[in-house]
Amino acid sequence: MARAELAAAGIADAALDARLIVEHFSGASRTETITNPERPLDAAVTGAIMAAVARRVRGEPVHRIIGYREFHGLRLALSPETLEPRPDTEILVDTMLPFLRMVAGKGEGCRILDLGTGTGAVALALLKEVPEAEVVGVDISKGALDTAAANARAAGLAPRFRPLRSDWFSAVSEKFHGIVSNPPYISTAELNDLQPEVRLYDPLRALDGGANGLDAYQIIATGAGAHLEEGGHIGVEIGYRQKDEVTGIFRAAGYRLVAAARDFGGNDRVLVFGLGKLA
Repeated sequence: MARAELAAAGIADAALDARLIVEHFSGASRTETITNPERPLDAAVTGAIMAAVARRVRGEPVHRIIGYREFHGLRLALSPETLEPRPDTEILVDTMLPFLRMVAGKGEGCRILDLGTGTGAVALALLKEVPEAEVVGVDISKGALDTAAANARAAGLAPRFRPLRSDWFSAVSEKFHGIVSNPPYISTAELNDLQPEVRLYDPLRALDGGANGLDAYQIIATGAGAHLEEGGHIGVEIGYRQKDEVTGIFRAAGYRLVAAARDFGGNDRVLVFGLGKLA
């Protein structure tokens, strides 16, 4: 019934969204949902499912409805103050891992700064993959930091995750072996062209990158030098048309491009920079 309602409303991933809703509100496992789709549900569960379906029909993203999203093997709670983490951002984690593991392998610790931590997605995924690492997760939103801290506790990573309320580098005093960020990179003029699921439910502050979508990269490139250890690296997610412009910004600040990765659609998505002679 849930799938039929969503399909009739033109929801593109009706079957997937219906399954997520039914699993969440019924407490059924994925195996139970697949092998016994017609099992009876009590009236309260059915009512909760249909209320959730109605919210999805009105345009609310399914992960906002169920309250969490899977990211790099972690289940992360969402809140109105946090961007919903997307699979493409996992590429930022995977692209930075070789650099951070190299640092950790030297036995001298591995300190990471996550700028705009939101749910803590990137920070916590890195902590999960690099047991020697410690992360300071920065965000200007207290609500986002509360969400990230709760996610760290739920994942058993809280001892190595420190939330810090800061406007970019303003309250940061330490130096780090790695700086990571999935910053706002959509130009202000393009915000109205976003899908309603993004434009109406993700926080505007996490989307709006200024007149040309590059404001955050200017801030990061300018401020990172005071907070990057010798031999450290900066990894950033970018918009699919921004590789040359973002590379230019970091080159002008004295960095060289050391790695680049594309997303699952073949678009430029992640850049990693290091200090040193420009190639």
